[in-house]
Amino acid sequence: MKLASLKHGRDGKLILVSRDLSTAVDATDLAPTLQSALDSWETVAPLLEERYTSLNSKSLNNTFAFNPDDCASPLPRAYQWVDGSAYVNHVELVRKARNATMPETFWTDPLMYQGMSDGFIGPKDDIELVDPAWGCDFEAEIAAVTGDMPMGTTAAEAPSHIKLMMLVNDVSLRNLIPAELAKGFGFFQSKPASAFSPVAVTPDELTNHWQSGKVHLPLTVHLNDEMFGSPDAGVDMTFDFHQLLEHVARSRHVSAGTIVGSGTVSNVDRSKGSCCLAEKRMLEIIEGGKAITPFMTYGDKVAIEMLDENGDSIFGKIEQTVVPYSKK
Repeated sequence: MKLASLKHGRDGKLILVSRDLSTAVDATDLAPTLQSALDSWETVAPLLEERYTSLNSKSLNNTFAFNPDDCASPLPRAYQWVDGSAYVNHVELVRKARNATMPETFWTDPLMYQGMSDGFIGPKDDIELVDPAWGCDFEAEIAAVTGDMPMGTTAAEAPSHIKLMMLVNDVSLRNLIPAELAKGFGFFQSKPASAFSPVAVTPDELTNHWQSGKVHLPLTVHLNDEMFGSPDAGVDMTFDFHQLLEHVARSRHVSAGTIVGSGTVSNVDRSKGSCCLAEKRMLEIIEGGKAITPFMTYGDKVAIEMLDENGDSIFGKIEQTVVPYSKK
């Protein structure tokens, strides 16, 4: 299934979207919001699936053209958003650029932080920035949305708890990060609201590209309409989504609607480009002694998308422009 949330109140209005992202149908009679559907997934999902099948067979009369501009993030807000750093190659590169050694445990125990989740940016909404000096960066990632998951869930048990998959732009304010991490208490101001793809999909929509807790397809990023990177999300992922979910549930019960991010997708093969500005800047420092590529500023545009082998968009496209924040 492919699900989306039209902008409506705080939590959106649930719709089903056709596989080719061309048409949609209201689903609020089955569940008013995506969170509501996740809360009663075992009961609601079969009903949604039946309507989704009818939508794709064009046997429904009450459909309408799907417009991503009308969408909030699939979960406009969530009870929990946690982001991992599953591509340890990316972490190693970050540390290498500042001549810092990397603990061996980074290869065996996932890094993870808890981000703000009380309000996400829509997939086509602007990134409001107070000050360009803060170093605005995009981070293209993949995320899983869970159902209820008991404490102590193992990686082997995790697959049944993954209900949906999305793309993420985990916006970061890079120049605020060093001072925050120096306090020894993690990210806060440096991690503002993230944005998610117009559509969330059930793992079966990824067909054979969803294997062993990984999405084996390139994640493509354009910056100001120019190709920035297209690394394969299934390559060099040290911790798969099953392992990430095990990490989340180690010491706590996890509620339906929890979003778990992969961290910035990154390949050892540098020819594939990058999924964030910081990584490109690090490579420039390593190769030439200084960063050349600037962070985003007002007017800059980023686009994030994943295409299947036929060139069709799976999740729809995240498209955002950085604009000055104006307090209303």
